Amino acid sequence: MSALLIGDEAPDFEVDTTEGPLRFHDAIEGSWAVLFSHPKDFTPVCTTELGMTAKLKDKFEARGVKVFGVSVDPIEDHRAWVGDIEETQGVALNFPLIADPARTVATAYGMIHPNANDTLTVRSLFVIGPDKKIKLKIEYPASTGRNFDEVIRVIDSLQLTANHKVATPANWVSGEDVIIVPAVSDEEAKEKFPEGWKTLKPYLRVVPQPK
Repeated sequence: MSALLIGDEAPDFEVDTTEGPLRFHDAIEGSWAVLFSHPKDFTPVCTTELGMTAKLKDKFEARGVKVFGVSVDPIEDHRAWVGDIEETQGVALNFPLIADPARTVATAYGMIHPNANDTLTVRSLFVIGPDKKIKLKIEYPASTGRNFDEVIRVIDSLQLTANHKVATPANWVSGEDVIIVPAVSDEEAKEKFPEGWKTLKPYLRVVPQPK
């Protein structure tokens, strides 16, 4: 099976989770979603990642994003691990943790990299839009925990650029200036950005972030 690419439809699946059984497409209907894998339960980096994700619940919800974790461990291990996460990270798990012992999800999303480890998932993360299309994919090795500030930053960019004909520059964070996409003519830009913009080059026009 070829690797999933940005723009592909996110594969659907039926699984058991720490919050009960679900069908993925039904669970994310009309929402943005984050699906991320961790290599194994009861491991140190994964414990910190799940705790951090739980702490960011309000930020994800404010952006209309539903979050789902997944590993190839069985549901019994997930449920036993939940207490460790709360004890060590100071927050209770507050999103579904998917059990994938048959590797259905891991295989569909290419989360197992045989040259890294042929049984465990790497740290894959997918952002999926309301149209159920993949908008972002990030992969880390098992040894490196993710930067969740970057995940939030990219979601802000994806949601902004989905609604306005702009792109976000390097290191952009919400509230900073953005770039008018080259496909927008100056004539069209005058309608969309009546307060004007700064032209650095004909192809590089900087404008305050649209509301």
